[in-house]
Amino acid sequence: MPQHKQLTAIVHGYVQGVSFRYYTRRAANRLGISGWVANLRNGNVKVVAEGEEADLQQFLAFLHEGSPAARVDRVEAAWAEAENAFQNFSVRFIDV
Repeated sequence: MPQHKQLTAIVHGYVQGVSFRYYTRRAANRLGISGWVANLRNGNVKVVAEGEEADLQQFLAFLHEGSPAARVDRVEAAWAEAENAFQNFSVRFIDV
């Protein structure tokens, strides 16, 4: 039986100003994942995503690659039970 989970990830590297959020939303939509992505003030990107665990694993693999112009140094990932808090996947501008 598929498990609905929540993934919170902080993506480190050259990930702002390289269409990272756009490609992240595109990947989430393709996988049927809900949540959001936002730039952080420190230059990293934060992602909160909910979906089936197998889809989130594919999404996490995407986050390690990023957009074509990005350079991902590392991804901090934390897993939790889904809160079913999101209707779709959105781009936020800044999260603190």
